[in-house]
Amino acid sequence: MLESRMNWNIHKVEETPDIDLPFSSSSVIKRMLVKRGIHTSEDANQFLQADINDLHDPFLFPDMEKAVDRVQRAIQNDEQILIFGDYDADGVTSTAVMIKTLRDLGAHVNYYIPNRFTEGYGPNEQAFREASQAGVDLILTVDTGIAAPNEARIAKQLGMDLIITDHHEEQDEMPDAYAIIHPRLAETYPFDSLAGVGVAFKLAHALLGELPKDLLALAAIGTVADLVPLKNENRIIVKKGLEVLKHTTDPGLVALKKFGKIDDNLTEESIGFIIGPRLNAVGRLQDASLAVDLLLEDDELIAVDMAEEIEHINKERQQIVASIVDEAIDEIEAKHKDDKVILLAKEGWNPGVLGIVASRIVNQYFRPAIVLGIDSETNEAKGSARSIPSYDMFKNGMELRHLFLQFGGHAQAAGMTVAVDHIDDLRRALNEQADERLDEDDFQQTLEIEDEINWDEIDIEFPKQLQYLAPYGMGNAKPYFQMSHLTLREARKIGANKNHVKITALSDDERIEMVGFQLGHVADQLTPGCHIDVVGEIEVNEWNGHRKLQMKIKDLRCLETQLFDFRGQKQLDAVPNEGVVAVTFTGQSSFLDYPLVDYNKGKLQLNEQLKDVKKIMFIDLPHQLESIQEVLSMTPYHSIYACFENHNQEFFSNHCNRDQFKRLYVTLTQHKTIKEAQKGQLAKAKGWTLEQLDFMLQVFFELNFVTMENGDIVLKTDVNQQPLKNSTSYQEKLQQIKVEETLYYSTTKELKDWMFAQLEPHMKEGEIVHGL
Repeated sequence: MLESRMNWNIHKVEETPDIDLPFSSSSVIKRMLVKRGIHTSEDANQFLQADINDLHDPFLFPDMEKAVDRVQRAIQNDEQILIFGDYDADGVTSTAVMIKTLRDLGAHVNYYIPNRFTEGYGPNEQAFREASQAGVDLILTVDTGIAAPNEARIAKQLGMDLIITDHHEEQDEMPDAYAIIHPRLAETYPFDSLAGVGVAFKLAHALLGELPKDLLALAAIGTVADLVPLKNENRIIVKKGLEVLKHTTDPGLVALKKFGKIDDNLTEESIGFIIGPRLNAVGRLQDASLAVDLLLEDDELIAVDMAEEIEHINKERQQIVASIVDEAIDEIEAKHKDDKVILLAKEGWNPGVLGIVASRIVNQYFRPAIVLGIDSETNEAKGSARSIPSYDMFKNGMELRHLFLQFGGHAQAAGMTVAVDHIDDLRRALNEQADERLDEDDFQQTLEIEDEINWDEIDIEFPKQLQYLAPYGMGNAKPYFQMSHLTLREARKIGANKNHVKITALSDDERIEMVGFQLGHVADQLTPGCHIDVVGEIEVNEWNGHRKLQMKIKDLRCLETQLFDFRGQKQLDAVPNEGVVAVTFTGQSSFLDYPLVDYNKGKLQLNEQLKDVKKIMFIDLPHQLESIQEVLSMTPYHSIYACFENHNQEFFSNHCNRDQFKRLYVTLTQHKTIKEAQKGQLAKAKGWTLEQLDFMLQVFFELNFVTMENGDIVLKTDVNQQPLKNSTSYQEKLQQIKVEETLYYSTTKELKDWMFAQLEPHMKEGEIVHGL
């Protein structure tokens, strides 16, 4: 049995809808549309085309007209406008969108992004005071500001108007600003999940009086990078923005694509894994202005130089992250492995990359994680948090607001500052809170499955059809498909380090090829002929001019019990190190790396030691088959490893048959006595080994046919005839030969058939051949 790594969650659409699509499509595509709330041909075409004209009117925001009037007045009066942004990819693209828009309108505009390390997230009083001293009349925030009531008061006191555009969670006190453009706070606006750059894009649309299609690429980058749901307006922005980004001549974006090695196959993943991380890297390690300046640069040569500098910063960021992740994992394994909320803090950890570190921890341990860098001079720790679906980091954090100096964010991500003296209190409070609200199922990662399909439902065009439903992301998840009850043909390790797996399986008579990255270990846990269920992505594999469908495995399982045949093997590298319990029947073993259960300690102890065991290894042979039958019947094992060391082999030991016993008895009746010194000569004359002769004499002794007199063997005159089976030695010899024949010298199929006949009825058969 091979258990899946994740909980599989599938909501199947039972019937294929009657929808006309603008392309030839699989029935699977139509079921996917139904799951997205699309039931008619008209709705399907609207969804697939993602028409830019379907974007909502920006003036549906209650304060939009007021904000536009104020900006236009500032432009007319030549007032100084300051764009106050944020240092992540959403923030820098939002800043660039507003700067480009206001410059096009002839505004006197500049921007300010706080330093992550010296100022922290969001507006701050000192920056506002400096802006006032520099003659700023209007501050316009992008991707920030909703959690800054104090700074709003400062702006008003200093005579500056404040327009807030944001999408983050509001807190207890709302800022008193001139205007607030926030999708979740606007009851009249139809969509509440815009990214910060999406809100800035709506304001740009309203200011320009027409939809700024040239800004769609920036809007798409910020939207994807900020992990907002890719539905409704976000879907349109990203889908159309990707088209603009593919053909852009903007020097900054062209340079980013060049260093990211992005070709014409640019997708939302190109933003998520290449462009977004590079823009984020700048603000993580230094002032984020370089990222904004790149997006605003008009000179190609200067843009290339900037992009190259960002490339170096990103590589440095990767090295720093890797180092901190290693330290964090060591700390978790040593002290916090059982914590339900992991909170780590250490001096020297760069606060700018701790959000990434927290994400890595969540991916590995599937626990909410807070990672803080301690500043010994201020006695404060700054950092970031990432969470799991069942734990709302913002809501739970706000309940413990008194333990934070600063706190803000979303359900799945947050930033914070904590006094060093409160770190232990915060860790304790978070775990007490989690103990009350989370159970073990919450810590099992869930794999959302799009649909269960049959291989004959799709063809080589299917991956192309899937792209019509893109972009994929939050709210429109990349589709993973399940195929069930496939018959495994082959599973082999591939790659330089043999850490990947290539699987070939059959669905009815159709051959399916699959590849699983970082899943090489499953090749040791599956066998030809067993049935597997697989979840993964459907893609086209192109090699040497040939194109064929394959599945890229996300997870797989085998619900059958597996027999692993390691008989005769010296190396047992494929036997897992964890979860396997070794059973010995002789009390001696060279298998020192596994917990050992001695069969001879008694049934009560055996039951106690094996009751919860799922993986069992037999390391030597029992004296009789009933012993192993007893062990096999105790619990439904998932995996059985047959090693069976055999140091005293009897099967090929020229077992004495009845005719040999008869010949020895005749010899005894003729000579009456066999002297000790004559045994070797007799054995040679009869063609026996000395061991055979000694065994037969022992049997005769047990049957009371002979006596021992001064070392000589003497035939008794008053012999009562008895069958050989009455001899204990004879019975033991027969049993040992039967044990070896059944367990050691059998074929793998014979061993499998015999073993599974002993198991509980609900256990299913399977095998893995590694030995004879």
